Amino acid sequence: MTTLRFFAAARAAVGLDETTVTADSLADALRQVEATDVDRWTALQERCSYLVDGVTTRDRSTSLVGVDVVDVMPPFAGG
Repeated sequence: MTTLRFFAAARAAVGLDETTVTADSLADALRQVEATDVDRWTALQERCSYLVDGVTTRDRSTSLVGVDVVDVMPPFAGG
């Protein structure tokens, strides 16, 4: 089980602070998220950075095997 934690615009699009999923890859985990604003969530995924147990990645093929926490970090302040 991996906990996905959402911040800023990602939290607004998803409608949750966090959720727990079982997935082999980051892409699999993101597909399991049931967002309240699906269009916004879909667009944000391309622009987010992901902290996978504290290591930054943008590669959604990243393995989540043995990963406890993924932070979903959208661009802040226009960045």
